[in-house]
Amino acid sequence: ELVRQGEALKRTEQMVDKMDQDLKTSQRHINSIKSVWGGLVNYFKAKPPESKPEQNGTPEYYANSRLKEAMMSSKEQESKYQESHPNLRKLDNSGFKADLVSSVQRDSYPKNQHLRAYHQKIDKNLDEMSSGLSRLKNLALGLQTEIDEQDDMLDRLTKKVETLDVNIKSTDKKVRQL
Repeated sequence: ELVRQGEALKRTEQMVDKMDQDLKTSQRHINSIKSVWGGLVNYFKAKPPESKPEQNGTPEYYANSRLKEAMMSSKEQESKYQESHPNLRKLDNSGFKADLVSSVQRDSYPKNQHLRAYHQKIDKNLDEMSSGLSRLKNLALGLQTEIDEQDDMLDRLTKKVETLDVNIKSTDKKVRQL
């Protein structure tokens, strides 16, 4: 949703830039109509550079890399989570992994078999929680970065719109005087 909003902001900013360019062109035409001297000044004055047209009418917008990485990592972790979740997994292959882990870490758990199994289950649950929290943290950091970038874009857009509003009022006043 944030990426879609970023795309909309980028399109809006480009439309405001286009409107500003069109307004400058109209002001040049008003100066030409207003007097002969204004027409001569506009003739010798350099023309404003024209912006490049957008490809297929859709501007390019790229979400920040931190958000993209967090989303990709989240999708990878989600598939791993679904494979290991008791209600979502199709095949139970955790026995092999548990035997391998228990043989490697047998010394770190208590001697009592039931207590050892309980500790291993707790460790496994803590690992899953840690993985989930890591995923949430990465997503939150990516979202924060994207929101900060869009906030800066909104500030720029607000300034441009305010300037454009003043220029439109000025141009409207000049047209009414003609």
